[in-house]
Amino acid sequence: MELAYYSDYAVRLVNTEEPARGKDALTSVEAVRDLFGPSQSAARRATDADVTRFRSVRARLRSVFEAADAGEERLAVDLLNSLLLEFPVSPQISGHDFRDDDGRPLWHMHLADHPSNATAGYAAIAAMGLAFHLTEYGVDRLGLCEAAPCRNAYLDTSTNRSRRYCSDRCATRANVAAYRARKRLEADRSERTGLAADSAQPSSAQGDRRPGLRGR
Repeated sequence: MELAYYSDYAVRLVNTEEPARGKDALTSVEAVRDLFGPSQSAARRATDADVTRFRSVRARLRSVFEAADAGEERLAVDLLNSLLLEFPVSPQISGHDFRDDDGRPLWHMHLADHPSNATAGYAAIAAMGLAFHLTEYGVDRLGLCEAAPCRNAYLDTSTNRSRRYCSDRCATRANVAAYRARKRLEADRSERTGLAADSAQPSSAQGDRRPGLRGR
């Protein structure tokens, strides 16, 4: 399994909250367990106490994305390093679930689950995965959706570093909003131009007041 795959753990956790909308999906131990995906053995360790702990880690991971999105490269790295120090991982060579044509294991690097609690295990994997993504692709590949009020986190894997939105839905919504804003601006300009042209035309009443016409 590619280690950069684990960066999705960070994105999934950060996006359980939408601060601008006042929404938070991380409200129960079941929501915590859902974040682990197919890793059911790790999910089973989650307890009610992990809800609060997960929220704390989520806020710190969002700070990494916010710093990266603002172009504060050094701050993003420092924030991520602090998570790596607090939640270390145990990399291992693994061959489970992957076999070649002869039935031999396809050896790959795997990040072992942290044994202490669910939060520590998830945070360790999420931070390490994000670190691999950052060092492989660059800090500017960590972004926050520009489609207000979304601000979901995303990982830019585009070839030209052009991604600006977390999803096609947000991209479409932003493009429609921008199109409507342009149309309103064009309409306002057209209206102002028409009013200016009308005000520049002399009225018939003004023409009758010219000198020399009064005695006729």
